[in-house]
Amino acid sequence: MTISIPLTFAIIMLIVIIIAILIAWPHLKGAPWIPSRMNKVREMLSLAEIKPEEIVYDLGCGDGRIILHAVRKYQAKAVGIEINLILYLWCQFLISVLRLRKRVKVIYGNFFKEDLSNADIVICYLLQDTNDKLENKLNSELKSSARVISNSFLFHNLRLTNENSEKGIYVYKR
Repeated sequence: MTISIPLTFAIIMLIVIIIAILIAWPHLKGAPWIPSRMNKVREMLSLAEIKPEEIVYDLGCGDGRIILHAVRKYQAKAVGIEINLILYLWCQFLISVLRLRKRVKVIYGNFFKEDLSNADIVICYLLQDTNDKLENKLNSELKSSARVISNSFLFHNLRLTNENSEKGIYVYKR
């Protein structure tokens, strides 16, 4: 059986279009996936002052490195929200392999549409315009004791309580 050149070209183009959509879609909804280096992840979680059993949310959790580290090092519970299907599936795979299903949950979807009210800590590595849009949601949904940790970008209407300006990590309270 042979496949014609036009059909092969059409299949390749379809695959390229699907990959382009999977890459562009998250950027349109919040931010592109740029994973934080592990030394920065460790510093963000250290500044968050996570206590065992606290619930850590990572908005746009990507490959899950932040939530997995929060659970494994700090005995937290974690919820990641990811809109990129490939990264969501990767997180599900890692959670299963590491046997962390009881402590980690990853939601496939848009974090603007998810309820954040039970979060003790919210981690964000988004873009400035996304943070600006997210502020009202954080102010209205988070409990007063919740902390928001932002990598690189600021929240102008949350109260800054700690920072590592050298690494661009900011800790806020509602």
